[in-house]
Amino acid sequence: MSEPLTERPVSFSRVSLAFVAGTAHANILGNVHGGEIMKLADSTAGAVAFRHSDGPAVTAAMDEMTFLLPVHVGDIVKTYSQVNWAGRSSMEIGVRVEAQPFGNATDDPVHVASAYFVFVAIDESGASRPVPGLVTETTTEQRRQREAEIRRAHRLARKMEIDQGRDL
Repeated sequence: MSEPLTERPVSFSRVSLAFVAGTAHANILGNVHGGEIMKLADSTAGAVAFRHSDGPAVTAAMDEMTFLLPVHVGDIVKTYSQVNWAGRSSMEIGVRVEAQPFGNATDDPVHVASAYFVFVAIDESGASRPVPGLVTETTTEQRRQREAEIRRAHRLARKMEIDQGRDL
């Protein structure tokens, strides 16, 4: 039997990524395409999952993504991400997306989107592997963990109800 994994604080694996939105990222309305925002959010969450689990992890689900405001060509788009919850081999990673006009450093960044991803840590053969537990150190981290547990319970209940309906 292998040694138990050492729990890690939320702060251990936080990651932030950014890019300047260009015309190649724009949709037909001239705003940054939601898929570009999703891709950056998934990449940021993947880096967090890799750090927390000490190795490869794959996106198992995007539990939710909410777009709050449009992102414009020329904006600096930044993501902030951390582990919200860790189970046996899976983790929920939360991502906050902000945008700021490129040429105006005096404007505060604006919260434009939020997402929740589920990642599963994998070994060299692609099988799931254990991940370290999560240590929450602040009331905000505790709140995020509790909310992640609610989302997980809803995912599992939805899956069970769908599976039962298919067995009829």
